[in-house]
Amino acid sequence: MIQSTLDLISDDASPRWSPTRADGLKQLERFQGNAGSTYARQRNFDFGTGKHSKVSGLSPWLRHRLVLEEEVLSTVLRSHDFLSAEKFIQEVFWRGYFKGWLEHRSEVWRYYKQDLVTLIDELEKNAGLARAYDDAVSARTGIECFDVWARELIDTGYLHNHARMWFASIWIFTLKLPWQLGADFFYRHLLDGDPASNTCSWRWVGGLHTIGKTYLARASNIEKFTGGRFNPSGALAATAPALEDHRPVAIKPPVFSEAELHGRRFGLIVTEEDCQPEWLSYTQPAAVLALSASTARSVLATGKVADGFAPAAVSEAAERAEAAFVCPVTLNATLDWQNAIADWAGENALEAVLTTRLPLGPVQKRLRKACREADIELIEIARPYDQAVWPHAKKGFFGLKKKIPAILQMLDLA
Repeated sequence: MIQSTLDLISDDASPRWSPTRADGLKQLERFQGNAGSTYARQRNFDFGTGKHSKVSGLSPWLRHRLVLEEEVLSTVLRSHDFLSAEKFIQEVFWRGYFKGWLEHRSEVWRYYKQDLVTLIDELEKNAGLARAYDDAVSARTGIECFDVWARELIDTGYLHNHARMWFASIWIFTLKLPWQLGADFFYRHLLDGDPASNTCSWRWVGGLHTIGKTYLARASNIEKFTGGRFNPSGALAATAPALEDHRPVAIKPPVFSEAELHGRRFGLIVTEEDCQPEWLSYTQPAAVLALSASTARSVLATGKVADGFAPAAVSEAAERAEAAFVCPVTLNATLDWQNAIADWAGENALEAVLTTRLPLGPVQKRLRKACREADIELIEIARPYDQAVWPHAKKGFFGLKKKIPAILQMLDLA
């Protein structure tokens, strides 16, 4: 399960990378009729760039919450009963599962970031590793399918979910490259690049998420599910021995704090983590600040396609905020969040700032640090969906899977 099977597609030959809520909702409407048995039968087929109409195409919009999980689930359940759409519904919940799992284990993210810095430094010292890595990310391995997927990822910010699994398996077990460098390559280029889904998915392929269980890319499987486009017979590893990591990881349930806003003058901050601020209109903020500068995902450069999507999504969210809130809305593209927040809070005489609960990742770190340095309180309000899903992600996906019907009922989505 690399990332999410809700990959971006188009009904025609060209993917639509439009970072607007309206286009996300249009894609949902186009897909909803196929979310039942059609999706269950055909979702694993990857027919190449621009030919991914067997999957929903919603992940970039879901990643930045231009479209919400609840909206996807309720729309699908209006067209299908639960059993016929169960496979697709589960895939929607995988994204929330990975977020919740990482929230329980913040050290996993810290270890990954530390390892990545060490490995990037190693690329400067180890010529053999550097050469193998450069060949992999430059589509020069000589394994045709892998090289085609590497080029597609860089050029479009997209890979079909099944291709992501094959790619990660070949990276780890055939090319024998560190998984962290592969996860970073994906994270920097994917339009739907997400710290939790991406990190956990690469760990899953390598046997670190479900301990000892790995995913082995097989030539016959690739041939079948690419419609015969590729058959890397003899080029792939025959075994996939599980990776090991014995560093201690504490499990701490995520905390959802209650915000006391009554009688306080506060502002609302919009970031790329949640581009649907309208849901907080009931709080009646005194001002809204949309921070559109994209947040660096790595010490290496973010891919051009992915780097343009998030800022545009925030800008579009700011336009909708102007219609939703009876207060001034400021769009700020500065990289200096600390001074932008301090100046905005001072101009609007704010006592605190409010945002949607920030999941683990670089945006969380950046915004919390900026507010501390600006000496203003940051209040984070969790969406009901996250509060319902994350606590059930303590262990494997099965623990959440069996709770899905009850969660749908609780959120009034059934």
